[in-house]
Amino acid sequence: MKKFDKERVLLAVAGPVIALVSAILLTSVVLIASGKNPFEPYRLMLQQVSFSDVQVLILNQASMYYLAALAVAIGFRMNLFNIGVDGQYRLAAMMTAVVGAHIALPSFLQIPLLMLVAMFTGAFWAGIAGFLKTTRGVSEVVATIMLNAIATSVIGYLTLSNVWGVQVGNNMTTGIMKKSGWFPGINLGPNVGEIYGLVFLAILAGVLYWLVLNRTRFGFDLRATGASETAAAASGVDAKKMVLTAMLISGAVAGLSGLPLLLGDAHTYSLSFPTGLGFTGITIALLGRNNPAGIAFAALLIAFLDKASPALDYATPVAYEKEIATIMQGLIVFAVVISYEAVRQWGLRRQQKRVGAELAAEANNNSHKKEVAA
Repeated sequence: MKKFDKERVLLAVAGPVIALVSAILLTSVVLIASGKNPFEPYRLMLQQVSFSDVQVLILNQASMYYLAALAVAIGFRMNLFNIGVDGQYRLAAMMTAVVGAHIALPSFLQIPLLMLVAMFTGAFWAGIAGFLKTTRGVSEVVATIMLNAIATSVIGYLTLSNVWGVQVGNNMTTGIMKKSGWFPGINLGPNVGEIYGLVFLAILAGVLYWLVLNRTRFGFDLRATGASETAAAASGVDAKKMVLTAMLISGAVAGLSGLPLLLGDAHTYSLSFPTGLGFTGITIALLGRNNPAGIAFAALLIAFLDKASPALDYATPVAYEKEIATIMQGLIVFAVVISYEAVRQWGLRRQQKRVGAELAAEANNNSHKKEVAA
């Protein structure tokens, strides 16, 4: 039993480790091909971790990545590919900003209201894809890609000056939110920055994700349906209902992804609000193998690459392009897919050999018993 546990841990760790090592090696090849030192960029980026202000930036960014990756992971556990997290979170952030700018309640009511608006908006947008899949058989991949584009157009329309838009300089915004909706953070000083208060929301979401998935009947049904809809249906699970529910929950979590920044710093939605969060969440969910702890490490890694890479532009005597970090992120995606499949195949062969050895041992044992009895 102990041997099995060790092998399972090895298989779980091997994929991410191989992916990261492969990504670093391939990025080094790119650097060498361009005539640059293949080791210096890593040293420069690692050096940034010692600065408190960079640590705060990494932690804040990781909280948003973590929520986005959890949203993707919920879909993955149901064998659903929710590519629409990016549209869901942006639309949710915009609607939350609009509500926050036009409604003023006491903080203990305003903040829960804003969180509910974000979750409802994200769930509604993801639910469209879930409804189309369960009623018309439309692939959630196609539906969510289209919904991302539609979300961009909807946001563009709703932020027009004759709708809810407020012109601030050259930027179109939704207006500044009421202060009762600002979520307080942990201020570490003027030269360090402030840790978003909703970082703790990301931690809570990770704990709830693990508890629901591994300690509830709903989580078991979710995983069972993702593994085999026919087998789940045979045990009394409504597969279509689970698909729709999973998309709704995934969208609700996606809706929360932009709140650490929105409620903790920006306090308005504008054209400069970050995009691509959902697609980065896919990378993080894959790298973290849909495990809340693995996703946390992956979110911190990608946030580190994002926030430490600007230092490459100011390196002396030779500057390095900060796009090196982007190249590494892209290579991680390829490496993750390839390494996980290689590890899976290796694990399958190991399992087949072990079962074969056990069957052979049992056959020999039975043969020996017959000889003794004769």
